[in-house]
Amino acid sequence: MRYRTLGSSDLNVSEISLGSWLTYSGGVEADATRACTEAAFDAGINFFDTANAYGRGAAETAWGEILSAHPRDSYVLATKVFFPMSDDPADQGLAPAQIAKQIDASLTRLRTDYVDLYQAHRFDPTVPIEDTLEAFQKVVEQGKARYLGFSEWTPEQIRAAVDIAGPDLFVSSQPQYSMLWQAPEAEVFDLCAADDISQIVWSPLAQGVLTGKYKPGQPVPEGSRFASADMAVSQDLVYSDATLEAVQRLVPLAEEAGMSMVTLALAWILRRREVASAIVGASRPEQVHSNAAASGVELSDDLLKAIDQALGDAPVTEPTLAPAARTGVKHR
Repeated sequence: MRYRTLGSSDLNVSEISLGSWLTYSGGVEADATRACTEAAFDAGINFFDTANAYGRGAAETAWGEILSAHPRDSYVLATKVFFPMSDDPADQGLAPAQIAKQIDASLTRLRTDYVDLYQAHRFDPTVPIEDTLEAFQKVVEQGKARYLGFSEWTPEQIRAAVDIAGPDLFVSSQPQYSMLWQAPEAEVFDLCAADDISQIVWSPLAQGVLTGKYKPGQPVPEGSRFASADMAVSQDLVYSDATLEAVQRLVPLAEEAGMSMVTLALAWILRRREVASAIVGASRPEQVHSNAAASGVELSDDLLKAIDQALGDAPVTEPTLAPAARTGVKHR
């Protein structure tokens, strides 16, 4: 496993990291969650990404039990705040009181005194940005988080935050990014790189579509992510006849290069130096090891050109607003 520095921080994170979005929040049983997490340590993965909203605390609770058995300095832990945590309409967003409440609740569930990275899961245009930034800065001042990041902010929102708080406030951006979802390359990558903000990307395997297991015109395989109602919630982002056909054109390229589709897809992500880590979910330990094997794999220029040709116009390449993201910035 290779490691990269996360933005302007002193954190070194594994190129492949373990996420818990659709899996450890309820889609995967406790024994499998533990087995996958331990497999991550075995594979050299030291970066674990979760959020308070995953299962409304369930994912954090699961990892709190498992990770607390390991020395705290042996892993880098990230969580997030924004999405609803109850049926109370006020129990969401990035108001200072909500941030203060949710960081404490997350730390309790995670059984730790601090997280290494605390992220705004989305931007909240209903709250003055100055209030939100000051609340996040307070979390760091209190020692409850070492560094700060954000997920799926628009360029306008990123610029506004940097203009107010300076380029050192955030060390990471977490966008969706894969062979099939290339939208962040249009603006976000360069904008963040100028201020030494790394990308830690979600859904790098396009929720499993890039494994090649989903075939055009065929039902989804039993036991796959999209066969589970709990884990198919964002299927429409990446699942279509056009994307499935494009992926099948990639299969012979991977075979000729002597690598799996998973390795091809993750190595394609890691070709970009702006990316510090690719966050991948797993429901079985062998998937964790398969994902980890992509670290250090380099793709030739000829192979990258062949990949572009095979993908054709299937990928999303234009700036695209993420699910639940909103535009605009409010000032006080």
